[in-house]
Amino acid sequence: MTKTNSTFCFQQLHIDVARNATDDFNLFHDPNKWHEIRQNPFQGPIVLGFQLESLIEGQLAEHRKNNADLNCIIERNLYYSNYQFNFANAVKPGQQVNVEIRPAQFKNNILSYRVIVKADGKLALTGFKKESSQPLFLPEQDFSTFPDLKHHPDRSYIGDTGFFLKRKFMNTSNAKNFLCGSFIGQSQYFDELNDKVDFPEIFPSSLISCALLEQAMNKQHDFKNNPMVYTQHKISIDKNRLSQLKSNMALHILVRKCSDQNDNYECYGLIQKNSILFRGLIGLASLESIVNPA
Repeated sequence: MTKTNSTFCFQQLHIDVARNATDDFNLFHDPNKWHEIRQNPFQGPIVLGFQLESLIEGQLAEHRKNNADLNCIIERNLYYSNYQFNFANAVKPGQQVNVEIRPAQFKNNILSYRVIVKADGKLALTGFKKESSQPLFLPEQDFSTFPDLKHHPDRSYIGDTGFFLKRKFMNTSNAKNFLCGSFIGQSQYFDELNDKVDFPEIFPSSLISCALLEQAMNKQHDFKNNPMVYTQHKISIDKNRLSQLKSNMALHILVRKCSDQNDNYECYGLIQKNSILFRGLIGLASLESIVNPA
């Protein structure tokens, strides 16, 4: 097997389509407001982190067409998709973006791909996409004792659990637009004439951004003077439950800060009967700590 390389160039339209599809109102992506961020080193809007991961999802699908990896996934019951990425630098409109996928490695019943993303030759994102039989991140969490979240107020905390609830609804139009913003053809997932509705892996978890932003608003966070950026994503997606998603189905996103000293958050996407669609450990850092490290 050989590695694959593909090159893309995001424009502001791609960013706008993706941020509107996911209700991501972060100033970093806004062409009219990015300059309001104090000490913004990027000098313009930047591509969404989940948008880059969606691009990787699409390129992995193309990569697998030329390899026998799909047979391994089915035969070994590898029904969890795991995205583990570190963000090294921002991607801006007009840059040449290269996605490199290394040949798969199979070990301990995990199929793993090394992925490297560069923008104008500089490292932007690196990590792994892994297929497993069990979630690799936050596997111990269980919400079976939680109340029925459809009756809980949106944008509020769940008792004394520390979890903030953001309720979203699966929408095929938003998913199609998110795919479009990530250079993925929507016909791979949606075909109305043939009653095909297959939500892509990254789209539901991309709504984590909106949940985190709304929780920050609830705490009166200052987005202009103390902006935060992603440092790391670790996400496990249940592909069996992903296949159950239908248009207008409620998705309950729970987020809370981890108990460590860093700005890390555990995030979950719950569907019917509080079953877990995705689990995520999301790393954040203040822009100040990156621009002016101690």
